[in-house]
Amino acid sequence: MKYTGKSRARRRAVASVVGYAVYFICIAAVVTVVLFLYGRVQSDGEGNKGLIAGTMLGCILFLALVCTLADFLRRKFLVEKPVSAILDATGRIASGDFSVRLEPSHLYVNYNAYDEIMENINRMAAELSKTELLRTDFIANVSHEIKTPLSVIRNYAAAMKREDLSQEERHEYAETLVSAAERLSSLVTNILKLNKLENQEILPKKQPFDLSEQLRECVLSFEELLDSKNLNLDCDMDDMTVVSDASLLEIIWNNLLSNAVKFTPDGGKIGVSLKREDGYAVVRVSDTGCGMNAETGAHIFDKFYQGDTSHAQEGNGLGLALVKKVIDVLGGRISVESEVGKGSAFTVYLNGERDE
Repeated sequence: MKYTGKSRARRRAVASVVGYAVYFICIAAVVTVVLFLYGRVQSDGEGNKGLIAGTMLGCILFLALVCTLADFLRRKFLVEKPVSAILDATGRIASGDFSVRLEPSHLYVNYNAYDEIMENINRMAAELSKTELLRTDFIANVSHEIKTPLSVIRNYAAAMKREDLSQEERHEYAETLVSAAERLSSLVTNILKLNKLENQEILPKKQPFDLSEQLRECVLSFEELLDSKNLNLDCDMDDMTVVSDASLLEIIWNNLLSNAVKFTPDGGKIGVSLKREDGYAVVRVSDTGCGMNAETGAHIFDKFYQGDTSHAQEGNGLGLALVKKVIDVLGGRISVESEVGKGSAFTVYLNGERDE
């Protein structure tokens, strides 16, 4: 049997009613005992008011002490104990210890409010632990990615100080410096964009625009690279207007086309298509490159992940992570088909397609 939050709420309500009923019965029992004793003392004391008053005072004090002791024990084990555990756990979490886990006092079906708070703290600690791990990995990856171009810049800048360098060597070193500087600049730009998207500092500004024209312009911007590798380009795009954020979509197309060009060998083929499918604008970018296996495909949208290390110098592993984040922000989705040695195809489904 599956227990939902509503069923647990009903159980808590029933338990609360039972608790009030028990409290009422206890008070009623105390009053009944007091009245019973009062009757007995009055009949035995034959009007001795001092005896009656003293006996009733002692009875009331005794019963009050019993009730106080019972309430103390109730608070000690049912309130203070879980509260103390919760305070200790939240204190450890606040100090950076995300390994803390609390053990609820009851079975799941009989959870009270304290048990649910403990479960929420456990989930919060688990999420914080994952976030901390991601943050640590992110910082380590960023440090590594920044060190590489900086090392290149430092070494080649030092080499250029040599007076015996030929003009050709000096030009070659300068080209290497420019390439390293561009890579570093691209890394910083992508990190800033990704950070702003994750922190919702960049919100999509959706308005109608010609998606087919944007795709054509993006493809044309890669014309020189396509020619340099003698790549065949196959474009099949329907004229289409969509309601979306043009600047964010441009990030997607540029990264997908860049990867297609990068991983496709000389003389290969790249395809770009735009079609209407079930109310979606569907963009497909395919290539006849190296492709990837299922294990690599499962991680391609992770930050800094590079399945093909032979092209590590041409990127920083943030492009597809940025693509995925932009698509999530815009409310679309992306799928990947790939086979080792035969190429890959990325398909993007966008909401907001509008007929001309």
